[in-house]
Amino acid sequence: MKRAKSIKKFFVYILKCKDGTFYTGYTNNLKKRIALHNTGKGAKYVKGRGPVKLVYAKVYVFRRHAMKTERKIKTMSKKRKIKLIGTCGKIIQRFLK
Repeated sequence: MKRAKSIKKFFVYILKCKDGTFYTGYTNNLKKRIALHNTGKGAKYVKGRGPVKLVYAKVYVFRRHAMKTERKIKTMSKKRKIKLIGTCGKIIQRFLK
């Protein structure tokens, strides 16, 4: 009997840094990636700006969709990112369980 293939998930996320700036990225393991950012082993941008807080996350089945969304968010103004973050609300807590 074959095992059911697990569906891979990809997350686009926005972190709020200690200095008030935002960092956007994508990953297939959100909890692990945030932990890496908070230990200074994540992206160069976040190093020295921690601790970071997850303020937005969205899940995708396909990596290319996550990457496309990440690129789109990175080109947004801070004002537009804040508006996007407002649409997420408390939904992000379920990604960290």
